Amino acid sequence: MPPSTLSGQQRGSARRAGRFMADRVRAHQVVPEAPVVVERTPQQYTERVQEMLDAYGAFTLTVDELIAEGDRVYARWTQNGRHVGAVGHYPPTGAQVTAVTSAVYRVEVGLIVEYWIQIDRQGITAQL
Repeated sequence: MPPSTLSGQQRGSARRAGRFMADRVRAHQVVPEAPVVVERTPQQYTERVQEMLDAYGAFTLTVDELIAEGDRVYARWTQNGRHVGAVGHYPPTGAQVTAVTSAVYRVEVGLIVEYWIQIDRQGITAQL
């Protein structure tokens, strides 16, 4: 499947999370030092996307790979933006930031019910 690009400027798109997500989604944050599982609602996911827009501006998101088999969907994407808002204790620098992320989604009855996400946090931090 060829890569596709989505614009972060489409703020209204995140508000449609309820069309794609169950009422409660188990979100596994796959990090070696402190893995955690949180439960998110579509509204909380929308708020998280807004936080990313606040931090990285009108970013682009390019889907580099998308594979589906059974109830699992694997996605890998590249996100490019500018450091325009605070990220942790890092004040905005205006620098370009590129993040590479992958996730496996579990889907039931056409809705995401669980996912495992890996984000290159160290790579992001090095760019700030």
